[in-house]
Amino acid sequence: MIVGAHSIIYSTRPEADRAFFRDVLGLPHVDVGDGWLIFGLPPAEVAFHPSGENDVHEFYLMCDDVETFVARMKRHGRACDPVQDQGYGLVTRVTLPGGGKIGVYQPRHARPRAIGAGKTAKNPRRPAERGRATGVRKRTVKKKARRR
Repeated sequence: MIVGAHSIIYSTRPEADRAFFRDVLGLPHVDVGDGWLIFGLPPAEVAFHPSGENDVHEFYLMCDDVETFVARMKRHGRACDPVQDQGYGLVTRVTLPGGGKIGVYQPRHARPRAIGAGKTAKNPRRPAERGRATGVRKRTVKKKARRR
């Protein structure tokens, strides 16, 4: 049912922040037109924390060594907040070229298995649509579908 998550980071300088994610963090991406990049992320998780209000959300990247991450960002001219031990992990925030900040932490908590870990994602289109999109004749697709 759920095949992924899409996060949005608002920025006053989105082109600079996209370049940071592409060139400094080295995240895989697709250009969906006019330089609008969408980035692939490693497995993700979501948690619910108590709050006095709804519609408050945070976004963190996780790393395996926060001190190494901070040193790498310094080499790229990016400032990070001092690392804080929060119990659940070691936390910093990196300042993006656009001026915003993103939290980064080295988790100490147990990590859930990613959805579909070890499986290839299914194509959500129906077999007949897959056949037309790839140029395979509809009859061939139907035969493959019967063998399943």
